[in-house]
Amino acid sequence: MHIQSRSFDHPDAVKLNDEVQLEYAERYGDEGDVTPLDPSMFRPPNGLYLLGYDESGTPVATGGWRTQDRNDEGYSDGDAELKRMFVTRDGRGQGLARRILAALEADARAAGRTRMVLETGNQQPEAIALYTSSGYTPCEKFGYYRTYESSICFAKPLQES
Repeated sequence: MHIQSRSFDHPDAVKLNDEVQLEYAERYGDEGDVTPLDPSMFRPPNGLYLLGYDESGTPVATGGWRTQDRNDEGYSDGDAELKRMFVTRDGRGQGLARRILAALEADARAAGRTRMVLETGNQQPEAIALYTSSGYTPCEKFGYYRTYESSICFAKPLQES
């Protein structure tokens, strides 16, 4: 897989975002993730959006992080929020999400962020397994879905040990 930085509104990012939204709708029986997102949120140094391409140049994986600081949605100063982690059905089981996650963590750390946070849902056991096996632990709920029963939030310190 070749990982490249792209804008959140790049055509390949839009294509994968549409796919992940369909999957969210299937799993939760709703319209997908309606968290307000804007391409500017993922522009360095305040964020990054990555796409992973297979050997034929097809986009197969995506993910990004955006800067968050203390606010009324429950974030803390120094947070980097993980968004839109997704691997296509054909790309799953090859460690692609783990590679995207590691690249995003390294970039957020280099940008001075101190904690990576993410929100996922109870109908995404694969995501929960990825995050817990990557050192994430449950934390107090934050963000757009913080009041939803199905929401599960995780955090991981980004400081070097």
